[in-house]
Amino acid sequence: MMCSRNIKISVVLFLVLIPIFAALPHNHNLSKRSNFFDLECKGIFNKTMFFRLDRICEDCYQLFRETSIHRLCKQECFGSPFFNACIEALQLHEEMDKYNEWRDTLGRK
Repeated sequence: MMCSRNIKISVVLFLVLIPIFAALPHNHNLSKRSNFFDLECKGIFNKTMFFRLDRICEDCYQLFRETSIHRLCKQECFGSPFFNACIEALQLHEEMDKYNEWRDTLGRK
């Protein structure tokens, strides 16, 4: 009897919570777009460019394992000296013209 009641409660909770979770916005895209504005980027939001530049900062963090690296790299809409240092550390300097174009599009400071 008690087991049957627990199953009923579990089913009801499941049926109530599924539509609520389905209605929530997909946080990944929302958080990336809000990061764009949090970084005070004044240009055009281009998801591909933003993700690629953000990935450089993520890779730089993975390389050095210093918690502040990711934040410092993204400062000033990827316009900080830390971003340039990450480019050098990751040996991506051959692509610097492309990254500068992307940073200008996003609106680096």
